[in-house]
Amino acid sequence: MISLTCTIDKFESNKHQTSWTFIVIPAEVAKQIHDNKKGFRVKGKLDDYVIEMVSLLPVGDGDFMMPLNQKMRKGIGKGSRGEKVNVEIELDPREPEMSVDLLMCLDDEPKAKETFDKFTASHQRYFSKWIEDAKTIETKTKRLTRVIDGLAKGWDYGLVLRDGKPPASER
Repeated sequence: MISLTCTIDKFESNKHQTSWTFIVIPAEVAKQIHDNKKGFRVKGKLDDYVIEMVSLLPVGDGDFMMPLNQKMRKGIGKGSRGEKVNVEIELDPREPEMSVDLLMCLDDEPKAKETFDKFTASHQRYFSKWIEDAKTIETKTKRLTRVIDGLAKGWDYGLVLRDGKPPASER
């Protein structure tokens, strides 16, 4: 397990990036965890908040970024630029599980399944995670319906989230 203290940072909102909150894991630390120039998953703690299956994304020069979603920020009680967080992480070699509900629905919708099967495993997991992250059965049902409908139309994850609307730059 690697321990370090990181400073919370935030992208400024612009047309290419959202205002993500994140911490940077320096290259020398990342190499101790996993010698991979692509992203990988870690588990451990942010302060006393337990994390699992959290992705580290490459940002250049060997450094990696760990996005801090709302649940993580709430768990550590921090999220402002400049705040410090104690980080303890190690490689999490597990593969995320695919939503059983999504897989069952895909079996009933061949056109949606055909589109889904064309995507990489990581792109498929975007759909699965979005569905499984729903807090209520109603929200999960709505998301599942949107995903199956969008996939049947040949849409990717971004189009499903935007409900078929292309980015403003393409309108």
